Amino acid sequence: MDIEKIIAEHGDYLLKVAYLYVKNEATAEDIVQDVFIAFYQKQEQFRQESSIRTYLVKMTVNRSHDYLRSWKSKRLTLFEKITGRPTAVTPEKEFLAKSTKRELVEALFSLSVAYREVLILYYFEDMTTVEIAQLVCCPEATIRTRLQRARKQLATAIGDYDWEVLRHESI
Repeated sequence: MDIEKIIAEHGDYLLKVAYLYVKNEATAEDIVQDVFIAFYQKQEQFRQESSIRTYLVKMTVNRSHDYLRSWKSKRLTLFEKITGRPTAVTPEKEFLAKSTKRELVEALFSLSVAYREVLILYYFEDMTTVEIAQLVCCPEATIRTRLQRARKQLATAIGDYDWEVLRHESI
């Protein structure tokens, strides 16, 4: 497999996925870089039971979860709370703050990772509940429940929102 071609085809998408989890561009870039390095070193272990994209997304999601559980992540979050300023202001954050979806994005990021991830995968990545269940390794019923609870939490935060319009937009 040509790693350069794989990076060109999937790099931007994986960066977007990682960013939606960690909310920091530099950290998302580090995660995606780690994913590609790990894939390159262990590509013979890829059994082609799914597409390369699905495999890389799963690796990215797992690395993002690892980062969010890490001490480094908790330390940066604590720093932001103490100082009242974010550790890094990225162009993406500035763009989102100015966009018409600012309120939605803020509400989305206020959700727990489990709820945020199902909303992102379902609405922004157009995945089915079956595909999401396979990706995050839990029962489909759990995904449907998380999706329902996440919608309720967002509805409380931002009021009624046309969820079907959301399926055709991107963050």
